[in-house]
Amino acid sequence: MTNLADLFPAEDFRFHLTLRRGDLAAFFAPTPQHDRLTRERVRWLEEAPARHAALTTGAEPLLAEFARLAGLPPGVTVTAAGAALEPDFLLLAPDAAGLFRLRAGALCFPTMWALEEKLGHTLEEIHEGVPGLNPALGGPLNQFLARLKPGPAYLRANWGLAATPELNLHPALKRPRLALPLDPTRVWLRVEHQALAALPETGGVVFGLRIALVPLGDVLADAAVRTSFHRALRTMPEALAAYKGLAPVRAALLALPEQTVVAGPGEAF
Repeated sequence: MTNLADLFPAEDFRFHLTLRRGDLAAFFAPTPQHDRLTRERVRWLEEAPARHAALTTGAEPLLAEFARLAGLPPGVTVTAAGAALEPDFLLLAPDAAGLFRLRAGALCFPTMWALEEKLGHTLEEIHEGVPGLNPALGGPLNQFLARLKPGPAYLRANWGLAATPELNLHPALKRPRLALPLDPTRVWLRVEHQALAALPETGGVVFGLRIALVPLGDVLADAAVRTSFHRALRTMPEALAAYKGLAPVRAALLALPEQTVVAGPGEAF
């Protein structure tokens, strides 16, 4: 699923709302990793249900419509939906002002953010801690969602680097962060594959998320990808690099040789 050449275009780092048409059913369809992923999802939903699944008052129709589209049984709870599907999902609905707010979801594999803290928030409020994101994408994203028509899903991807192959990076778990001295065998490219699709009956939107983990060695091994990856690292604004946990190790990452071999898992699904 992860195309490294597409993820790292030959340009300076920038936020961009590059979307390609896709199929929502295909995005949520089981993969060969289904049993492993759903076992882990069940674990987190049982251990800390309030962290990983939520349904606000009045959001039941959103969940019911999404469940039908995802092929889940009628009356399924948000927790059961989160346990049955491989990707995470967030359900948004417009408020009286037309701003989309987070109303429900199952988020078992978050990337350093907490679902329970963002419920009821608008997209701009959810993203306000990410330096530069709202000025670049806040307006275009709200406009895109407002114009989103039933039918295809729209796909995009974000990337970061992680010091652990764990899928669940909820802040409360205090996972290890990248630090000096840098051990390249403990660095993974963490890719968040996203899918956006309209919920025509309720007027809401489903936001699907799948995490893929790619050993850093795979990024460095391809000359063209390595060059574009280094360019993105060099040109990323300092505040954003600090937010992503890259600032302390940026120079060390840029100095890694191409033959670096990283142990650990590849794609998460």
